[in-house]
Amino acid sequence: MEQSWRWFGPEDPIALSDIRQAGATGIVTALHEYAPGEVWPVEAIRARRDMIEAAGLRWAVVESIPVSEAIKRGDDHLEARSRDLEAWQRTLENLTACGIDTVCYNFMPVLDWTRTELARPLDDGGTALRFDRTDFAVLELFLLARKGAEQEYEKWRIEAARQRFAAMDEADRRRLLDNVLAGLPGAAEHYTAEGFAGVLAAWQEIDEAMLREHLATFLRSVVPVAERLGMRLGIHPDDPPHSLLGLPRIVSTAADLRAVLDAAPGPANGITFCTGSLGVRADNELIAMAREFAPRIHFAHLRATRRDADDPASFSEAPHLEGDVDMVSVIGELVREEQRRSLAGGRPIPMRPDHGHRLLDDLHRTGRPGYPLVGRLRGLAELRGVERAVAQLL
Repeated sequence: MEQSWRWFGPEDPIALSDIRQAGATGIVTALHEYAPGEVWPVEAIRARRDMIEAAGLRWAVVESIPVSEAIKRGDDHLEARSRDLEAWQRTLENLTACGIDTVCYNFMPVLDWTRTELARPLDDGGTALRFDRTDFAVLELFLLARKGAEQEYEKWRIEAARQRFAAMDEADRRRLLDNVLAGLPGAAEHYTAEGFAGVLAAWQEIDEAMLREHLATFLRSVVPVAERLGMRLGIHPDDPPHSLLGLPRIVSTAADLRAVLDAAPGPANGITFCTGSLGVRADNELIAMAREFAPRIHFAHLRATRRDADDPASFSEAPHLEGDVDMVSVIGELVREEQRRSLAGGRPIPMRPDHGHRLLDDLHRTGRPGYPLVGRLRGLAELRGVERAVAQLL
């Protein structure tokens, strides 16, 4: 697999030279300065590509071209939706003109990912991302006071959330809201609870069936363009893979992934296989999923999570080779697929160490939650070793 690394552009405190020393050869990045619905100009794409190549690296994957909320909601204002779809298609064409052929994207409503803690202390002195279901209940029931939320929680959890909320001061409550909103595009706007409730209100009439149809409409629009250009599109699973905030989630299970692929058949329509997101669900059999979807896996996010023994609805980010993911077996399936592709003259699967614990110097360095230097370097080294060993044994 092509070993890659997520980089957030020139403002990222982790430099391209750091990434090269970590051993990655591919960069996973995007032009984050452009809002959803805006076309990425060829000149801007070329400038970012040239910057990456000047550091001795390759722009391997775009993560991501954001899909606008108008497209996801299927807004009645067809002009806005059509404009955003056209912008997405034109951006694909401009990326192709610059030699970039793989795009990761997601179709999650409102939030790209959700955690309740961004720096959970670990026994070894590091920190990890964490999702605590009871903390999330505090947010829904008492900070947002979302209508109908109490029907989605067990009685014991509602009472536990009530007690936890009562023990929080204003700083604790603000921190919880900020942690969850860290996964919201535009989180730097510092939403209030009331402002965020307004964002959710725009989704109150949209259910899973409607969101599936909106995704199918999107795919029928962009996949033919990607096919013509020779590009690969990989949808990212929901993170975490179940409904939150009353929002529909439609990319959480094997059945969901089959529906995505069936919506627009063709080799360009594929998957970003994220072991961390999918692995949160105990009913997702990752090895079988990797085997079934192997020909359509265009990108791999390799990380592990560990569900709480006494509360499986809560989980923490685990070291890359630990937790609830059988990483060795998953990598084995990906290596087998790469061997098949090699014989057929196909392209390799880019992979990146997704997330990582904050360790050593990371603890004193400012960076994006989940994307430390040392923690991901450790993960990449471990994953590289597994891949090399598996490849020699197959």
